[in-house]
Amino acid sequence: EEEPAAEKTTAGKKPKAEKRLPAGKSAGKEGGEGKRGRKKGKKSVETYKIYIFKVLKQVHPDIGISSKAMSVINSFVSDIFERIAGESSRLVHYSRRQTISSREIQSAVRLLLPGELAKHAVSEGTKAVTKFTSS
Repeated sequence: EEEPAAEKTTAGKKPKAEKRLPAGKSAGKEGGEGKRGRKKGKKSVETYKIYIFKVLKQVHPDIGISSKAMSVINSFVSDIFERIAGESSRLVHYSRRQTISSREIQSAVRLLLPGELAKHAVSEGTKAVTKFTSS
């Protein structure tokens, strides 16, 4: 029973620490300004949201997507990307080469995705690479 009480006191203190963070960021420089007197902008987080939305509109132009659903799909795409990149990196390491080519990506997709899904992914990837190299 003592642990929840300790959690409550730390939880009560945590928002105060978070409120002080922006002021702490600019402690080294006056007013949070950079070398030439410009303020630093927000650190951008890369997402796939605009691309997911574009694909959605290609497939179903009249359907929208909620922010929670978009977040779930974005996490899914990021996870699959990391898995494919990791597997292709391992394949390159095994073959003692330094460059990940489309061959490693294709092999990683075949290893990671099940059956029919892998076949469709490989055919779509091949189509995309062919279109890219021809233009």
